[in-house]
Amino acid sequence: MVSKRPVIVVIGASNIDLVVKSSRFPRPGETVSGGGFFIGPGGKGANQAVAAARLGAKVYFVARIGKDIFGNKIISGLKKARVNIDYVVCDPKEPSGTALIVIDKNGENSIVFAPGANSKLSQADIEKAKSVIILADILVLQLETSLAATEYAANLAHKYHIPILLNPAPASGKLSTDFLNKVDVLTPNETEIQELTGIKVDNLASAKAAAEVILETGVKTVVLTMGKKGALLVTRDKTKLIPAKKVKALDTTGSGDAFSGALAFSLVKGKEISEAVRFACGVASLSVTRMGTQASMPTLDEVKIFRRNWVDRIF
Repeated sequence: MVSKRPVIVVIGASNIDLVVKSSRFPRPGETVSGGGFFIGPGGKGANQAVAAARLGAKVYFVARIGKDIFGNKIISGLKKARVNIDYVVCDPKEPSGTALIVIDKNGENSIVFAPGANSKLSQADIEKAKSVIILADILVLQLETSLAATEYAANLAHKYHIPILLNPAPASGKLSTDFLNKVDVLTPNETEIQELTGIKVDNLASAKAAAEVILETGVKTVVLTMGKKGALLVTRDKTKLIPAKKVKALDTTGSGDAFSGALAFSLVKGKEISEAVRFACGVASLSVTRMGTQASMPTLDEVKIFRRNWVDRIF
């Protein structure tokens, strides 16, 4: 289903990121003197919603936030990115989600997430958004909110033949086959696919083997994100490593979310899966050259400038 301006519904977590830069990660019991500090909106669901909206999709976001100053900042960031917030519920009791993030000199990150109101996202919240879910071009899900609510959303979309993209993050062990066989595109990283399959991924052969185990659950397409190596696309008909553009990474936080949001956008624009993955790799590569999570999500024009010769052939 392709529309002139694709409609994407994202259900997931939103939070505020408290970020500090450091030369290295502290060891247990150690205090390390850090550098710059900043606060910005984050959360996998919100990040993916912003990523898709910045590229030009019409995005509806379904989530819960706290009735606090962080919640106000989350809403401000979503509005700035032109994400529809009609289905963002302000929880009267729980605080907004918060992520404590340390970024080392190589741009790698370490994150502790306190879910707050995100953990209260309910089936009733999903049902209230039914009218937009069943008319969406694609539904985008993650695992930072209630699994029961996420599975309920997947069941609803599947009933109405809406494609589902699941980013199985954070890693939380195995998921039911009943859930996975409703998923059209799964976008795990190496850690997440190991959690899902029990297969240690340390080379392309093991990555392909793990992806094939996922396909046996009924998932139609696995796109395994592999950081600076790119992404491994695995379907029943093909296996293809699509490289990422080499860049100097400043902050890798949110790069997987940039990838998933861009992949959803490209797919609902009607692009073939290999082209869509290649586009998503470019968006993710550009995002890591900037600090912040939602702040790093590029517009389509910025992506075109970043990889003009390549992107102009796609859009």
